[in-house]
Amino acid sequence: MTTSTSLHAETLYQQLLEQIRPHAVAQAKLAIVGIYSGGAWIAERLVNDLGLPNKAGLIDVSFYRDDYAAKGLHAEVKPTHIPFDVDGAHIILVDDVLYTGRTTRAAINELFDYGRPARIMLATLVDRGGRELPVAADFAAHTASFEPAVSVNLQRADDGTFSISIDHA
Repeated sequence: MTTSTSLHAETLYQQLLEQIRPHAVAQAKLAIVGIYSGGAWIAERLVNDLGLPNKAGLIDVSFYRDDYAAKGLHAEVKPTHIPFDVDGAHIILVDDVLYTGRTTRAAINELFDYGRPARIMLATLVDRGGRELPVAADFAAHTASFEPAVSVNLQRADDGTFSISIDHA
């Protein structure tokens, strides 16, 4: 069952953009990496709206998840693409919804396969709590608690606008 929510994704995106903007101005070697799929959509818009010289990096953590052996490979694995030198970069890792922290851990592990960044910061539209690992967002547009059976999902329309749905099991 899907219900509408008072979370307005476009407003949350603008809040996240404004939180990140001072870091983009202050950091010459800033790069943004988005976790497929929602984080990748957000990262691409952030790079454009901030006028950054590098394209967004896009990362698929399927092979780095700690539940890979139990769940197997996701049907829609996408290629990871990091179009900049990770060594010494100040990276903002972007995910749409932060929950247990396991996807973030997997993404950081994968980033280190590409080099040693100077710093990794985490940005998310929605921090829903429920952490299983010691992971915290540096930038979060909205923080809320949801029951474990609830799924918070970002969608992107054909015109590029974002919306959020909350699905109750």
